Amino acid sequence: MARQLRAEQTRATIITAAADLFDRRGYESTSLSDIVEHAQVTKGALYFHFAAKEDLAHAILELQSQASRQVAGQIDGRGYPSLEALMRITFGMVRLSVEGPIARAGLRLATGGVEVRPPLPHPFTEWLDMITRRLLGAVRESDVHPDVDVNAVAHSLVSFFVGTRVVGRSLEPVARLPRRVAEMWRVLIRGLVPVPRRPRYLTLVTRLEREIGAV
Repeated sequence: MARQLRAEQTRATIITAAADLFDRRGYESTSLSDIVEHAQVTKGALYFHFAAKEDLAHAILELQSQASRQVAGQIDGRGYPSLEALMRITFGMVRLSVEGPIARAGLRLATGGVEVRPPLPHPFTEWLDMITRRLLGAVRESDVHPDVDVNAVAHSLVSFFVGTRVVGRSLEPVARLPRRVAEMWRVLIRGLVPVPRRPRYLTLVTRLEREIGAV
């Protein structure tokens, strides 16, 4: 049991070290030797768990997917209106990015350098489906204009969310991400939500941003 626990801890250490380097340097610019040094493990330990760098990248993408589904599942279980649930999910994903490198690296890997292997869905496909379903619910609940092109909005929201991180990676610290996502939502709310319902959601944006900043 103790040996198994040590093996699991070593695997987690390697994944975290790889995620940190993939996020900061990119997949192509990170070698297995870099990961070994950063994780402070032996090459033998790394190869015991991962046969290739691509396997490490895929493990990170799997963890990112699991974390995203967990965030969505927890929020869906609380009975929020669809638009509020969607906003909380996006800020939940921001929290993951602020708190650790797995979500940040997963996003960077998804934007190039690594092919996502089935049966794991591509993160963007997964997010598009998640967003589309909740936007359709928001339309039914009259929190979003009925004539909105839901597919176009879902695509724009994913692009906005991903682009915010891609641009920010070069220009500002990850701690700024909650502010940028809050700005994103303020723009979207003014275009999507009927006027009488906007104050509630604009207030929610401010609260969700502050909750992450208070952690």
